Amino acid sequence: MSIAIRHTRPCLRLLQRPTIQTVSAAGLLKLTQLRPNFSSNQSKNPPSTSQFSTTTPIMSFSNTDTGSKPADPYKEVNKTEPGLKEKVEDLVSFIESCKFGMMTTRIESSGLLVSRCMALAAKEGGGIDLLFHTNTESGKTDDLKSDPKINIAFLNPTGEWASVSGEADIVVDRDVVRKYYSPTLKAWLGDLDDGTHDGGPEDPRIGVIKVSAKTATYAIATKTMLGRGAEIVKGTVTGSAPNVNKLRELTEEEIQEWRKINNA
Repeated sequence: MSIAIRHTRPCLRLLQRPTIQTVSAAGLLKLTQLRPNFSSNQSKNPPSTSQFSTTTPIMSFSNTDTGSKPADPYKEVNKTEPGLKEKVEDLVSFIESCKFGMMTTRIESSGLLVSRCMALAAKEGGGIDLLFHTNTESGKTDDLKSDPKINIAFLNPTGEWASVSGEADIVVDRDVVRKYYSPTLKAWLGDLDDGTHDGGPEDPRIGVIKVSAKTATYAIATKTMLGRGAEIVKGTVTGSAPNVNKLRELTEEEIQEWRKINNA
């Protein structure tokens, strides 16, 4: 025996017309067994579309419960929230002092991440947007064409660091290239003796990767190396987190606000 049943998918009830399917009696029994187990209070009223959220829930990893005590005492002790101007200017100053950063992109074919050292060429947006020279025929431009999301990380020998996440544009406009061109690029690209690819400002292989920052996190020292060492020894003995850095975060909203201030 076959029975025609009429059904809709709850999430799409307002978007789709009902469909007609023919199933056997055994199939009908199986469908009945798989139906959602609503409580008696809900059984008379089918679920509304609002009960089925399409938003991905916020997930986090946790391996324990520390109750009312901070699970990350280092962050609790070292995180500071000064004004926006100080937060950005300290970040920009640190990046300038490093000069070189590790640029991380995603490889399209494998989904794996790859990093390479890049020299900072210039800054825009009040110092928050970072520019780097590139050979347009390199792997990183392939990566960025498929996925523009990018991270630039900076680190100095004393352990201070910064991480800037954002999206990248590959700029090949000759006016922009000329503006930021450096003669040292010729050493990296070479002169192919064909009248075009000579490593000069008109060489079409030379482009600019512009990283528009979305968020940033950084830690800069509040004490000398000796002072930080003393704090760490103290923490080892007492179990208290060492207060050694200015640990700061710049949100997307703060960076947008900074751009507005500097573009006004």
